[in-house]
Amino acid sequence: MNERVLVKYDVIVIGSGGGSKITRPVASMGKKVAIIEKGYLGGTCLNHGCIPSKMLIHPAEVADCVRDMEKYQLSVEGDVQVDFPRLVERVTDVIMKDSGSIAPAYEKNPNITLYQDHARFVSNKVIEVSGQLLTADQIVIAVGAKARIPNISGLEDVPYMTYKEALRNTQQPQSMAVIGGGYIAVELGYFYGSMGTDMTFFVRSQMVTAEDEDVQSAFTEAFQKRFDVKLGLIPSSVSYDGERFHLNYEEAGETKVLVVDSLLVAAGVVPCTDDLGLEMTDIKCTENGYIQVDDYMETDVKGVYSFGDVVGRYLFRHSANFEGEYVLETHFMSGDKKPIVYPPMPHAIFTNPQIAGVGETEQALKASGKAYVVGLNWYKNSAMGMALLPETGFVKLLFDRQSLRLLGAHIIGENAATMCHMLIAYMVMGATLNDMLATIYIHPALPEIVRNAARKAAAQLV
Repeated sequence: MNERVLVKYDVIVIGSGGGSKITRPVASMGKKVAIIEKGYLGGTCLNHGCIPSKMLIHPAEVADCVRDMEKYQLSVEGDVQVDFPRLVERVTDVIMKDSGSIAPAYEKNPNITLYQDHARFVSNKVIEVSGQLLTADQIVIAVGAKARIPNISGLEDVPYMTYKEALRNTQQPQSMAVIGGGYIAVELGYFYGSMGTDMTFFVRSQMVTAEDEDVQSAFTEAFQKRFDVKLGLIPSSVSYDGERFHLNYEEAGETKVLVVDSLLVAAGVVPCTDDLGLEMTDIKCTENGYIQVDDYMETDVKGVYSFGDVVGRYLFRHSANFEGEYVLETHFMSGDKKPIVYPPMPHAIFTNPQIAGVGETEQALKASGKAYVVGLNWYKNSAMGMALLPETGFVKLLFDRQSLRLLGAHIIGENAATMCHMLIAYMVMGATLNDMLATIYIHPALPEIVRNAARKAAAQLV
């Protein structure tokens, strides 16, 4: 029996999404790098996440603007007409061209070898891929996460969609049920609903549960005005008759059945660690399957690092980028081993109404017992609000009552993701309420709402 040859590299990177922060920079240093990716090159963000979803959501926002024209004394004939197949095909084509450009770039680099197949550890520093055994002194695991599938009777036997299929589905359904109330559910559900699909959401507890309590409440109220949201309800069973889905559930003590054309499962994510062969190594995972790393993003195996969704600290591409850049600098460049220190980590949900936030929520501050002061100002109570005529929207600021430092900022409303950046900067700089009040804000720009919220907070101190 012939033994397989063990191929040695300087560095192995598993995952081409966040892993891109390592692959080319390390290869440019003259190191031999193996990059392993079983899916489309570029990872989830490029192929099945942030980028294609926003390319679809923006047209949904435009459609909503057209539908709301009447409040500005403008009108158009009839409802918005959507060429759904062409829209999805255009977005998919752009994404595939971008993803497809990565392999040729790797091929041009003599220090990079691409393996487009599944990677599995057979020992601490040996990986099997395409029947080949690879090893390296340094290995980076950046395999991300995938859709979590809830334990619902019959679900495994029906052709449901996850975010992957929903983003490339060219046939618009007349009706859709969504299982979930988190950011994936409300982003993709909003897209389909704005395009004209009749939407029903099954939400186990509350919507957008990671948000500040006031944002949760305002978002749920606004979303329920537009879509059928069944809070505290999850189907007990699901079946498919070849054309339509049948979802059985209990509501107010009564057994009911919802029949829809399509089903989107958006009940969160789980790390892609179940088939990596980590049980063959000393790498440890949490109870939920996330890879455990120390303050240097190193696993329990020396020289094996991990970052991004697969470690579960933050589930954002921008946090994965930050961690990847840290790993590159610390373990491949300077050698100056300082523990990773995260600045305030912001986030946004690109739905309608849009949500963004950074720092502590009010419920977290209540639980900690810290003394704080709140400043909240509605969009409508501003100069720009007089122009936009928003139905929902506010800026909420949380300050430490003693030091007056900004502890948290939460926005719901138009351009929330963009508006939040000034508050991210304030927090990174350790700004206080007085610093924010001393700032001159352009009149009548939206950030005046931030100033007004700060003024509301100052009024609480008098």
